[in-house]
Amino acid sequence: MTTQEAFNSASNSGFNDLQLVLQLCEKRGPYCVIGDLAVNTYVRPVYTLDADLVVATHRLPEVSEALVNLGFKIEEETWSLNAQQPGSELRIQFTKDPRYQDFLATTQPAQVLGCPALVASLDNLIHGKSLAWSDPKRRLSKRKKDEADLIRIGETYPEKIPLLPADIRRQLDSV
Repeated sequence: MTTQEAFNSASNSGFNDLQLVLQLCEKRGPYCVIGDLAVNTYVRPVYTLDADLVVATHRLPEVSEALVNLGFKIEEETWSLNAQQPGSELRIQFTKDPRYQDFLATTQPAQVLGCPALVASLDNLIHGKSLAWSDPKRRLSKRKKDEADLIRIGETYPEKIPLLPADIRRQLDSV
């Protein structure tokens, strides 16, 4: 079974949805994948049903309209635009947080679940995961997942440990 087949099976056609969204973003660039799917391109992958992306702020209304035309259900939140195909388990989230706009300047080509895509640079992913991990408004379970991602990055790229938050560095030093 291929990566795409496994993901489609687990997410009820989520791979097809991801492929559509990435193609749409490619046409309306700039964009990049952030979050767990991006981390998975740098370190040993873990399972996720979330696809987090950044698009240029001025393109977000156009992307939203195109997603609606493709049959996606859209929910506007304060800090994100969320999209999901009816029946699919894949949750697609476009961040509105302006701190992530700079990520668009240093994207890297990668394979995201077998799809060609642009992902945030490793340094920017560390920065974004550190922001998410340190946000007291996020659920503890989400912050712990961010912590695990930062630890996985530190274990795989020891040269990046100085970029990690002090608490994470201490955990890695004690191993």
